[in-house]
Amino acid sequence: MNIIIVGAGEIGRHLAYCLAKEAHRISLIEADKALAEELEASLDAKVIHGDGTSVSDLADADVGECELFLAMSSSNTTNMMAASMAKSMGVSKVVSRVHPSLQREEWLFDFRGHFGLDHIFSSERLTAIELAKFVRNPDSLVVEELARGRIELQQILVGQNSSSIQSSLRELKAPEGVRVAMISRGDCPFVPTADSVIEEGDLVTIFGEPRKLRDFAERLQGKRKGTRKLRVIIFGGNEYGFSLAQMLESIDCTVRVFERDPEICANLADRLSNATIINADATVSAELEEEQIGEADFFISTSTDDEDNVMSCLQAHTLGVKNCLTLIHRADYAAAISASGHHFGIRAAVSPREATRREIQRFITTDSFHTLKKFNGVDLVELRVGKGSIAAGHMIKEIKWPAGVVLVGKLRGLHAEVPGPEEVLLGGDHLYAMVAKEAKKPFLKLLEA
Repeated sequence: MNIIIVGAGEIGRHLAYCLAKEAHRISLIEADKALAEELEASLDAKVIHGDGTSVSDLADADVGECELFLAMSSSNTTNMMAASMAKSMGVSKVVSRVHPSLQREEWLFDFRGHFGLDHIFSSERLTAIELAKFVRNPDSLVVEELARGRIELQQILVGQNSSSIQSSLRELKAPEGVRVAMISRGDCPFVPTADSVIEEGDLVTIFGEPRKLRDFAERLQGKRKGTRKLRVIIFGGNEYGFSLAQMLESIDCTVRVFERDPEICANLADRLSNATIINADATVSAELEEEQIGEADFFISTSTDDEDNVMSCLQAHTLGVKNCLTLIHRADYAAAISASGHHFGIRAAVSPREATRREIQRFITTDSFHTLKKFNGVDLVELRVGKGSIAAGHMIKEIKWPAGVVLVGKLRGLHAEVPGPEEVLLGGDHLYAMVAKEAKKPFLKLLEA
């Protein structure tokens, strides 16, 4: 695939090396001359010292042959302008990295539509989402977000005390806007119908608004609803820590943020309504002991220093915290810590570079749809409803969907939801569906123009 990357910071450089190893044809545009020269000597790619918003530099990068354009610099303006220009110059898929503050405003303004972008994301928010999954859904085996975070996927193991055992999905009466989209029984996953029956030990994949999923997941697991709030401590009030705290404020837990800089503390206090901000250094054991962090359920390190993150987790574990999570910038280090960190108290390590690579990976395809996640014989796919397609202009219940398909999400402009049978599909809608292998071709036929 012909791919252009603008910006060779830690995110862009990581993507360039990973994609070049996969034998893609990479052109990299970098404004810093010294960095461009360094990469030209070490990277199997066409490296251009230039400006991603320059027409001549884009032409030099062969924008006319580009299939995927990735704007990965640290500047919102550069990224969105470069990606918008690339789209106007004929690139079919353009993706822009943005600051998390801009992404938080996406519900107020359709940046994607205005600039003609296929996707925008912030690496800070992606990292915070990965860390938040462990807190929000500690017993879920898999958790994924889609439709700008408005819809969530969870995989739940049906417990022996579940009241759902031997109930059909029709009898189960899932909350409105929640879907049971796949059941795995032994090594046999299948897309269920309304008459499919839940059995003990089933691995059930559910979709819906995150707040609604929690109670439904507890029903399937057979857990008694607890009253005690989870206690979470975050080390670091930077954009990673702030994004994480903001996400956790919306669920049933108490959040305390440790931050060394008093100015950052004051800013956090103004922006976070339900979190306690503590001006202290979480790398100092005495500070942690004074705040009795051993009673916390989760300790999460999100500072800019990887060594501080690891050491503070070790200290927190020593003081009694059972679940420690950490941000690690280097993807290889994060993988190593995730693999063996449980021996010294670290449950998982998340790398912003690797979180971004996984986000971008779904756009590396020539298909008209994106495969967001693969299961054994069943795929979670995203695609746009064609304006001249069979399904466009019809209610969902009027369409003869092939067996093995469950619609789990619809995104129209800024509005995302799990669609109901009365919903009318319009050309341009983004649909998310769980699709069995044998159902994929007839499913696509209904939605492609």
